[in-house]
Amino acid sequence: MLEQLLIFTRGGLILWTCRELGNALKGSPIDTLIRSCLLEERSGASSFNYDAPGAAYTLKWTFHNELGLVFVAVYQRILHLLYVDDLLAKVKQEFSQIYDPKKTLYNDFDDVFQQLKMEAEARAEELRKSKQVSKPVSANLSKKQGAGQKSGFDGGNKKKSSDDENGAGDGNKSRIHEHHNGHSNSIHIGNGEVNAVSPINGKENEGSINGAFNKDKLLKMQKGKGGKKTETTNTKASKAEPKKKATKKNRVWDDSPQESKLDFTDPVTENGDHNVVDVAKDHGESKMDVDEVISSESEGEEEEQGQDTGVEPKKKGWFSSMFTSIAGKANLERSDLEPALKALKDRLMTKNVAEEIAEKLCESVAASLEGKKLGSFTRISSTVQAAMEEALVRILTPRRSIDILRDVHAAKEQKKPYVVVFVGVNGVGKSTNLAKVAYWLGQHDIKVMMAACDTFRSGAVEQLRTHARRLDIPIFEKGYEKDPAMVAKEAIQEATRNGSEVVLVDTAGRMQDNEPLMRALSKLIYVNNPDLVLFVGEALVGNDAVDQLSKFNQKLAEFSLAPNPRLIDGILLTKFDTIDDKVGAALSMVYISGSPVMFVGCGQSYTDLKKLQVKTIVKTLLK
Repeated sequence: MLEQLLIFTRGGLILWTCRELGNALKGSPIDTLIRSCLLEERSGASSFNYDAPGAAYTLKWTFHNELGLVFVAVYQRILHLLYVDDLLAKVKQEFSQIYDPKKTLYNDFDDVFQQLKMEAEARAEELRKSKQVSKPVSANLSKKQGAGQKSGFDGGNKKKSSDDENGAGDGNKSRIHEHHNGHSNSIHIGNGEVNAVSPINGKENEGSINGAFNKDKLLKMQKGKGGKKTETTNTKASKAEPKKKATKKNRVWDDSPQESKLDFTDPVTENGDHNVVDVAKDHGESKMDVDEVISSESEGEEEEQGQDTGVEPKKKGWFSSMFTSIAGKANLERSDLEPALKALKDRLMTKNVAEEIAEKLCESVAASLEGKKLGSFTRISSTVQAAMEEALVRILTPRRSIDILRDVHAAKEQKKPYVVVFVGVNGVGKSTNLAKVAYWLGQHDIKVMMAACDTFRSGAVEQLRTHARRLDIPIFEKGYEKDPAMVAKEAIQEATRNGSEVVLVDTAGRMQDNEPLMRALSKLIYVNNPDLVLFVGEALVGNDAVDQLSKFNQKLAEFSLAPNPRLIDGILLTKFDTIDDKVGAALSMVYISGSPVMFVGCGQSYTDLKKLQVKTIVKTLLK
């Protein structure tokens, strides 16, 4: 039974709801659909499953892009209603004929909907009955065919198989005869025969049927089978004198000091204490506080050149092959969009966007453009590009505040430290970027304390201790082989006592499939309830970004003891300076997790931390 059917505008104004269904929906499936699918460019999917306590709904939808309307049907997932797609199409067709932008109430549509619903149910019932009738007919046909095979053809098959067993079967079949007398193997292919040399003296045959089949090698080896060995060495190369090896120069050992500095560790005083380096003077201001200047050069600048000179401009860019003008076309169809969408998907994948994400984005763009009117002499390619640009900006723009400084001051007013947990796979740079965040916070006069909760990897505590010493920041550590959840809890208690405003928790790197370590991470988050769970990921990854983030969230939800498990809140993207224009990992991570990119690591010094420039990323992806 259909639970609800709604018609609303893309702006969120509800125009009509089926009052006669009268079923109160549990939870908020419509809001979740808008937030999780429509706003995140997942509208290309066919359906959406909503789960809530005591409710399991399936939602299906369709768009009228010309009028800007959305039609949504909600029904119990267990029912598997077959007429919903047909009903949505008919409702869309009928409602578009009476739609008036100035009108907000459509009570007269109730009777029309009931008629459409009855007709859709009748068509679905007829289709179901026709399938049931066709099943017995096909079953009887298959039985008759089986009986005919037994009566007329079984003897022939038996004879054929017996001939094959005796070696006198069909000559067109491939057969292999092995002579184990140490001389040859023969391979019959069709009616011809190719002889292959058998292994001699324990060496593997070069023309083995398990590898690539090279006929020339087999014939050459067959000619030399009579006792003549084929020469495999180059005589000219053997006569040539070997080149003299370059001798290593002797090292001169003297008392002169080294010219270049090789030891970059902190200097040690006579008492054995480390001198704290003034990092602020050495490195300067963090890039987080520097506004990046975005170039506003138009992409079509090259096309404008040559208009005065009469020279035809060079075709640059990936849309140049699809500058198709449409004159007098009423509405866009899927076949019109396919070439531009195919080129768009290929371009996104070359920018390191995961294939799955690129395909879903193109499906969503197609769903938003299909049926839309296109003006005369308007290029389809530019229309698709504009729609994709709008979609990318909407995905990458955070939907909530990511102002950590404001959140830190809010936690300070509540007299508790602001806790950030850094998580991620092995070797992505969690400890290094934790130090960059600590340096940035220190420049804003915020008291930071580090918590060494990586009690698994050897050297992790010493690495964090070195960063803390260079930044003159306190560190809480308990050594190795300790429960990281308890270490983090004691660190937060210590920060509360000594007045630290922020606690940065370093955790061990772990692969997304490592169940013991993922359980330990879930326990750490459950016990300490941090203010921010920051996933540290590399900008170098492509398809693996989808697997990492989806499985991290999946394991955190699976192993959590809380009814509402805590998942990843934000992303720190590292090694961003090494990828040139392949910035697609940022899009893949945000799309699959729904969490914003809060920091971008772009170098090896403490100042190399900056914000993600959404416009720059979108421009690079579509360049």
